[in-house]
Amino acid sequence: MQLIPAIDLKQGQCVRLRQGRMDDATIFSSDPVAMAEHWRREGGLRLHIVDLDGAFAGLPKNRQLIQNMVAAVGDMPVQVGGGVRTLEVIEAYLQVGVSRVIVGTKAIEDPQFLVRAAERFPEQILLGLDARDGAVATHGWDADSGVSALELARGAAALPIAGIVYTDIERDGMMSGVNVEATVALARDSGVGVVASGGIATLHDLQRLKDAFAECPELLLGAITGRAIYEGDLSVSAGQALLDA
Repeated sequence: MQLIPAIDLKQGQCVRLRQGRMDDATIFSSDPVAMAEHWRREGGLRLHIVDLDGAFAGLPKNRQLIQNMVAAVGDMPVQVGGGVRTLEVIEAYLQVGVSRVIVGTKAIEDPQFLVRAAERFPEQILLGLDARDGAVATHGWDADSGVSALELARGAAALPIAGIVYTDIERDGMMSGVNVEATVALARDSGVGVVASGGIATLHDLQRLKDAFAECPELLLGAITGRAIYEGDLSVSAGQALLDA
């Protein structure tokens, strides 16, 4: 299990949103490359990067910046999402050293795209499921698909994907605690490993996650955290130590 620092990119800056709202962004750094290096020094084992501009535009907008960040952290694995709508974009990210690519909107609107992506890039695709009241949102969380996250997770269970990144939108950036119950239910029902995201703010949140997955630890791949580590409420090294214990 890994505690995964998140870097969200908006107009070349490192920001955190509240509940995915682009008009409610807090700028934490104007140098995302330096921030990526910082989280590696702090003990991060993997980095989570989201191209927010790309998520809304439908195509990558910070590709060169992300490439620079990947190069800066060396052998630290990096997963990237936001605006990934073609196999060519996936391949381009993998070629510059990204270890896993997150596919969300396109996979939900065109399930066959996820099949093609998983078959072409086995164990390198993460399915991004961002849910609001159990239903998945798309296009940078700007639109509701009307499809349940659980249904999509079940459909992906037979594919050679690396796992699912499950985000509770209502809790994302709100420091209100992770939705443990929904995360566990999704993983257990689908049998697919999950990276938990949204609301992780303290060591207590990580302990709750760990306890909830005690009978199936292999299904909890990790937990993404953002605002909490930027504001100093959670230490990356301490969080990783708790997960390792």
